[in-house]
Amino acid sequence: MSPALLRSTRTLILDMDGVLFRLNTPIEGAVQFLTHLQESDCRFLLVTNNSTLTPAQYVDKLSQMGITIDGARILTSGEATAMYLARLAPPGTRVFVIGENGIRAALEKRGFILAEDSNVSYVVCGLDRQVTYDRLTTACLAIRAGARFIATNPDKTLPTERGLIPGARAIFTAIQVATDTVPVVVGKPEPAMLEMALQTLGVGAEHTAIVGDSLETDIVGGRRLGLGTILVMSGVTSAEQLERSSIQPDLVYKDIASLHADWVKAKRPAAHRKGA
Repeated sequence: MSPALLRSTRTLILDMDGVLFRLNTPIEGAVQFLTHLQESDCRFLLVTNNSTLTPAQYVDKLSQMGITIDGARILTSGEATAMYLARLAPPGTRVFVIGENGIRAALEKRGFILAEDSNVSYVVCGLDRQVTYDRLTTACLAIRAGARFIATNPDKTLPTERGLIPGARAIFTAIQVATDTVPVVVGKPEPAMLEMALQTLGVGAEHTAIVGDSLETDIVGGRRLGLGTILVMSGVTSAEQLERSSIQPDLVYKDIASLHADWVKAKRPAAHRKGA
């Protein structure tokens, strides 16, 4: 018998890193599940805390893995952070960015000036695999001079083929410690980005579930908004962590392929389910 949550779910929010792929390697079943969703009437959005790529770059990345997706179905923490900042400040505002192309392009698209000195109104920090001590210094000086501090996401790690590597939180914590300033975080589990996802989909929390690999971001974020929560064990969460955690999802699957199998069973007409 397929879980009742799957039968009642009409909309999915899917994380990407650790759910669909590890860095550049697709996870078994990802292509088939996304193909199935696109051929069905289920609304879905890919929502990632990773701010390093633009939606267009993610389209290319997924295409190389055999996954065809429209950029309108992708929301990154970089895009969400730029949308959030656009509510606070007008175009032309000077911003110092620690981050890669995704967050930088999203801010420039909305008219922000990406400055290279500490004379700025905001410091925005995301994952930056080329970060230097000099840039961390500029960020700290800007914040101590009065700039507001915003972080794209709180992920401690990033799942790759090599294992878990430092995430955005590993970077912004250094700035936080050096400035005694806690950043405003936009990405999961904070509500801002997931609320933007629901708005993009044109739905409410009812009959919507989130699929993710992180208890601390995906599952906590989903619970805060009243979403159904589905954890896949193909990313950052180990069986030991799940067992001892006070954070428990509604459903747990080995990977997206296992979820796909139950999803198909759950969506069969009732007569077919009884006969299965």
